[in-house]
Amino acid sequence: TGRRYAQMGYTTVVEPAVLPSNALQAHLEMADIPIIDTAGLAVLGSDDFLLRLLRHRRGQAAVNDYVAWTLQATRCLGLKVINAGGANAFKFNARTLQLDEEVPFYGVSSRAILNALQTAVCTLGVPHPLHVHCNNLGVPGNVATTLATIEAAQGLPMHLTHIQFHSYADEGKHGFCSGAARMAEAINANPNITADVGQVLFGQTVTISGDVMRQFNARGVASPAKWVTSDVECDGGGGIVPYRYKTANFINTLQWAIGLELFLLVDDPWRVFFTTDSPNGAPFTAYPELIRLLMDADYRNEVLASLNPEAAETTLLKDIKREYSLYDLAVTTRAAPARLMGLPDRGHLAPGAVADIAVYTPDDDYAAMFRNVTWLFKCGELVVKNGEILAEPGGRLLSLASSGHHAIEHDLQSYFNDYFSLRLNHFKVDPGVLGTARMPREENRYPCKEAA
Repeated sequence: TGRRYAQMGYTTVVEPAVLPSNALQAHLEMADIPIIDTAGLAVLGSDDFLLRLLRHRRGQAAVNDYVAWTLQATRCLGLKVINAGGANAFKFNARTLQLDEEVPFYGVSSRAILNALQTAVCTLGVPHPLHVHCNNLGVPGNVATTLATIEAAQGLPMHLTHIQFHSYADEGKHGFCSGAARMAEAINANPNITADVGQVLFGQTVTISGDVMRQFNARGVASPAKWVTSDVECDGGGGIVPYRYKTANFINTLQWAIGLELFLLVDDPWRVFFTTDSPNGAPFTAYPELIRLLMDADYRNEVLASLNPEAAETTLLKDIKREYSLYDLAVTTRAAPARLMGLPDRGHLAPGAVADIAVYTPDDDYAAMFRNVTWLFKCGELVVKNGEILAEPGGRLLSLASSGHHAIEHDLQSYFNDYFSLRLNHFKVDPGVLGTARMPREENRYPCKEAA
């Protein structure tokens, strides 16, 4: 994994879905990856403890303190919510959950969960906005849910993840069509909103998600026909479903086109981010193909002409002339994500930045150009030359600098004693166990306010 990222010219990678009870395991696995610096986003929103806080109306201050404690305990760089309340609703046999529908037993809606977590992230000053996986992923007509989620943010910063999977309308004879134009218009009109795309590319992949509802509901289209879903104690759940995106398939062609429409219709490259939701839309090794699609309109239209003709005819993509420039690409893949994640020492070449520098040889075939970096420097050290790995320095753990006592820990101790098989002290990640090379230096720990 580290070698392949480095060969393409990437040095910092964020794991966007770390269940707090699995945080140590996640960091240990990432510590085995050479070259790249890593960080994680802790997942809250379906965990029993948070839903109990909301059910018993403990107040926003308690939620803030719980979020602060979680970020410190898990050594994560930010917070993610996946289909807010959905994994817990699934345990009560719910198979869908709308934005204003209440989670069974807890009497709290997805909207209320989102608002509480978003307020906590903003109040604490966490640099990265709440990272939101909206309700109804993959469902025709879900663009309405996503637009309602943008409205629910009420002007506060919010990051919407893999929006390609959340930009589906339900018009047309198949009851499935693109909602990308509506989604792009909403993002352009709301400067508080950022998003990553989750581009679909064709071929075999495997979908891995903490949205246990979606993964369970998608088990019938598993290819090959194997799947697994799981509940994780009081924490959440998830599922793994293999899938093959096919060029002749109407829905798969539209998914491919919707992602590209979003990339090209959102005006500001600082607010739309380069992802395939790896591996759900495609593995990260497919990035060079996506780069070529964005930078070469003629090639994009050639590919479109080879896909399902009915879907190709309905998409706006054939009429979009925009091509990404090298500047746009540098922003969406490097500068903008660094700024969004609150990492001031990377994503630019100004004094004070870590010397992580990727150099490419110009080529009219952009996929070939970005498949193998000519030179990659990691902290000033040449680690890749013409695609060949020269050195494998250890990467760093990037986390938030947050210390001090959290009043919520007394409640958490009692809760863990009553409900968890994991002890509270085992829940907390000590960077020392990851090895001295992974210990976050002061410049790798980014500021976060204490909970009020």
